Amino acid sequence: MKAVIQRVLEASVTVNQEIISEIKSGLLILLGIEDDDTKEDINWLSGKISRLRIFGDDKGMMNQSVVDVDGNAIVVSQFTLYASTKKGNRPSFIKAAKPEKAIPLYEEFVKQFEKDLGKNVGTGQFGADMKVSLINDGPVTIIIDTKNKE
Repeated sequence: MKAVIQRVLEASVTVNQEIISEIKSGLLILLGIEDDDTKEDINWLSGKISRLRIFGDDKGMMNQSVVDVDGNAIVVSQFTLYASTKKGNRPSFIKAAKPEKAIPLYEEFVKQFEKDLGKNVGTGQFGADMKVSLINDGPVTIIIDTKNKE
């Protein structure tokens, strides 16, 4: 799994000109899933993101997690995180999991993240043409790959 985590002042997801998720301060998480991802990847990534200290404390230092600041979150499935641009100019998405594999893993990640966060999480709509709006705070953007745990 790959995740692009953005600290936001606000974010929303719109499908067919209707807002389906919106938050104020918190995290916008773009989540990519590949075929060999497992429940272990879900648990590790969800825990890592929920404990990631990227919010300011009273001294302005990044010492607090989204849980510590009672922040909100939206998780948006994004298969394009697995784009390969090695050959030619048209990206290949062969490494991205097909919907029959990706949808259950995406839904399981959202459930696990809700447990780790302690509240409901907004979502995108899998496979839809989504419009994602955000005001990036900082900007702070972190990329995490469960296959490369740095």
